[in-house]
Amino acid sequence: MTEVVETDAGPARVTWHPAEKPRLVLAVSHGAGGGIEARDLRALAAALPAHGVSVALVEQPWRVAGKKLAPAPKTLDAGWRGIWPAVAAPGLPVVSGGRSAGARVACRTATELGAHAVLALSFPLHPPGKPEKSRADELLAAGVPTLVVQGGNDPFGRPEEFPEAPGKTYELLEVPYGDHGFAVPKRAAITQERALELITEGVAEWVGSLG
Repeated sequence: MTEVVETDAGPARVTWHPAEKPRLVLAVSHGAGGGIEARDLRALAAALPAHGVSVALVEQPWRVAGKKLAPAPKTLDAGWRGIWPAVAAPGLPVVSGGRSAGARVACRTATELGAHAVLALSFPLHPPGKPEKSRADELLAAGVPTLVVQGGNDPFGRPEEFPEAPGKTYELLEVPYGDHGFAVPKRAAITQERALELITEGVAEWVGSLG
């Protein structure tokens, strides 16, 4: 089921992959360079409903409008605030999620929107080649249980570059050999299919651990 939701940033689109007996909603959005067809988002939408999680894939207004470049962070946040009533409508706890720029949005707005937890896929810790421009403060300020899923070869931040999580602020799941889109080289010790299984299995286990 797909619904169009009006936001202050324009119309957004939510595509639902419902669980038969849902106990949680995972609302997850795309990054600044792609849409909900991203391999990790598709994999989660296919796998998580069997674990009692209804998945809402959210397309930000700029994508719905057919634009190629993402707007400023405050506009992304406005779009995310606008879709929140729709994803909260089932009356279940909502895990706020996103990949790349969408992960930053989820972290920035989690406390304000009352998110149950945050799923940060390919969190862009810094621009490629510029580790001094860290965005760790956004991640550490999420204020709710957070899982970071990061490719081992992500140029936007490899797992070992992430700061220690004071007070278990967040957990980190590494996808070996994965790049920013979780693509793994053909010569890697794991297949592309296995890389996606690591993501879906890890997220399902984490979601199952949430109170």
